[in-house]
Amino acid sequence: MKLGDYFSATRLQTGARGLSFELFPPKKAELLPGLLKTVEELQRFKPDFFTCTYGAGGATRSGTLSLLETLKKNYNLKIASHLTCVGSTMDQLRSYLSDAKSIGVDYIVALRGDPPKGQTEFQQTEGGLRYANELVAMLRREYPDFGILVAGYPEVHQEAPSAEVDLDNLKRKVDTGADVVVTQLFYNNEDFYRFRDLCEKAGIKIPIVPGVLPVISLASIQRIASLCKAALPKDFVDELAKSDQEDWQFKVGTEFATRQVADLIQSGIPGIHFYVLNSSRATSKVLDAVHW
Repeated sequence: MKLGDYFSATRLQTGARGLSFELFPPKKAELLPGLLKTVEELQRFKPDFFTCTYGAGGATRSGTLSLLETLKKNYNLKIASHLTCVGSTMDQLRSYLSDAKSIGVDYIVALRGDPPKGQTEFQQTEGGLRYANELVAMLRREYPDFGILVAGYPEVHQEAPSAEVDLDNLKRKVDTGADVVVTQLFYNNEDFYRFRDLCEKAGIKIPIVPGVLPVISLASIQRIASLCKAALPKDFVDELAKSDQEDWQFKVGTEFATRQVADLIQSGIPGIHFYVLNSSRATSKVLDAVHW
């Protein structure tokens, strides 16, 4: 099955939707068994594929490929690797893609990437690429067997001067050959619906898949949201702040995510992408609650 088929209207008519989960490489080898237990738990929801992040400048290159190879060999899963333009020449990108192809990676999440820690703006590497659409073009030209996912921003990319410019950037990625748009996390579904409508008006025909991160900690989500400029509804934050107990914040966060996901499903989304942060507990609770 091609990447876009997981999120197609034809599949939706059968009552099925695409489902994917995002992981990151464990920082220590002793954390791998726990991560694999997470993968095994999430497999009961029959995901279409797992993605794995890739650190800026190749910081987790070996870890990303090692984890994806394990998923492919142990579970025969469809797998997607993130890939950024940060800190890499064209030759280094090609080397990574060749390695990814050799271990059976199916899809690439093509990103420009955030500036490395300590830098305030993106710096193009000499002999490298500046924009994600250039990475998509290279993939289509030189590695046509990979399916390609790209990022979309319901609340506008933090570096974009306007929503119009941000949408133009997305349109270039799509026109160059992307198969699926996966969004940045968000906590107001109206932002997603507005973004989806704008994409349709701009002539973006490929699936727009919402990215969801269930909240389990107020401090954690405030830190994450500050990095990507995602707005947190005041009433949601107030409810989370009623207690600093882990069980309370998990309950409030997963109940909010359940309502969010149920509403998204009702709106006819073609699928959903969960940022699971290498833990299955919250995502599993939400998917069980919506009878996935």
